[in-house]
Amino acid sequence: MHIVYASSEAAPFSKTGGLGDVAGSLPGALAALGHEVDVFTPYYRCARKVDPKAEKVADGAVPVGTEMAPWVLRRSSLAIQGASCYFIEHDGYFDREGLYSDARGDYSDSCSRFIFFSRAVLAASQALERPVDVFHANDWQCALIPVYLKLSLSEHPFFHSAASLFTIHNLAYQGLFWHWDWPLLNLPWRHFNWKELEFHGKLNLLKGALVHADALNTVSPAYAREIQTAEHGCGLDGALGDRAEDLFGVVNGIDPQAWNPRSDPHLPAAYDAEDLAGKAACREALLKRFKLPADASGAVVGIVGRLVEQKGFDLVAQALDELARRNLLLVVLGTGDPRLQERLEKAARRHGERIAAAFAFDNGLAHLLTAGSDALLMPSRFEPCGLNQLYALRYGTVPIVHAVGGLGDTVTDATEAALADGTATGFAFQEFTPQGLLGAVDRALALRQGDPAAWTRLQRTGMGQDWSWPRSAERYVELYERAKRKAALRSV
Repeated sequence: MHIVYASSEAAPFSKTGGLGDVAGSLPGALAALGHEVDVFTPYYRCARKVDPKAEKVADGAVPVGTEMAPWVLRRSSLAIQGASCYFIEHDGYFDREGLYSDARGDYSDSCSRFIFFSRAVLAASQALERPVDVFHANDWQCALIPVYLKLSLSEHPFFHSAASLFTIHNLAYQGLFWHWDWPLLNLPWRHFNWKELEFHGKLNLLKGALVHADALNTVSPAYAREIQTAEHGCGLDGALGDRAEDLFGVVNGIDPQAWNPRSDPHLPAAYDAEDLAGKAACREALLKRFKLPADASGAVVGIVGRLVEQKGFDLVAQALDELARRNLLLVVLGTGDPRLQERLEKAARRHGERIAAAFAFDNGLAHLLTAGSDALLMPSRFEPCGLNQLYALRYGTVPIVHAVGGLGDTVTDATEAALADGTATGFAFQEFTPQGLLGAVDRALALRQGDPAAWTRLQRTGMGQDWSWPRSAERYVELYERAKRKAALRSV
């Protein structure tokens, strides 16, 4: 099968979050299954730094409103684990400081930028002259790919039998623009209606993909169910409910080579499930890095991620003083909302021997925090999938999570029954309140202190989980086949 995988970011060339990680890993896992996979991503300034000599293989122009915007297609010299990577080049749109924004905020021409990108991916794939079985589009930045396939290209010989899969990585980001941007799409006004791309008077790019893609998925089964409800549907629960038969959830995977405590270069000592001794050295190094007392007996609870309300940092801020009263040391790593950062800074000053924080994006320190912590706290308000809890499981660091989305799908709560039958991997709380969070933390602390042997079994059970990409890639292949069957019925 020939798969074109379109993403607005792809590690190691560009990344702002989990989407970049997925685009840098899933295509390789698909290629390992024997499929031909081409990744298409913008040739950002940061991508140019990683691969400055990408070879030009094609060029052309696509309409964006009344303008014909030129594109250059470059083939990367760096394969993504067996998948080919192609860059869409347009300096006016992509040679910028940031991917989606700069110090002044979001770019004002984001609608034009990603209309262009979607059109250019389609045009460039045709220029390569290799028939495509499935276009796999990710998030709102690529949402117009299935729209154009269905509304503009369904009779085109090259695209006639091509199917589309659209993946929602986070429904909260939809590509909402004022209706005056509609002419930029070069689609008839009749498609600007409440059943297709209109949303409360605005243009909604993601909604277009929800309506027109052959198949839909998101990054965990629980999130696929949640987004069909008013609470988590971000206003699109009706459109998603209409496509319920075509909507699936596939949990993201992790790179077992990059995240492996036996060989992680960021750690001062190696360890595995059979021999956890090296984890103590990681704990000591982590506490030294955060200038916390290395001889403290309490559990080290780590938090790593974006300092935003979605990740539950406002809940953490409310519980900080109570957490400081527990027999634990709290270490925080992340960047984000300045107001949340200020609250964490004040708490660290008040409780200098209990709480410490580093406000930075530091991959090496993230690895050390994951290995050196006894538990990892992830109290997300909502979480499509989450990756940090998967890293924690692999590193024998017990996750404490709010049981939503992918967190609920991947962490088995340490109830008495789950501990007894050996299936428990962490601690989960249902109620998104400080009391709910503190209750889960207290259960974890009680088990660690009261039954060290049970705690070790909990660690080892988590380390024995398989959340690598091959298992997820097989599920994606099933979705591609489903999308192809749907497209075949459409083209008859």
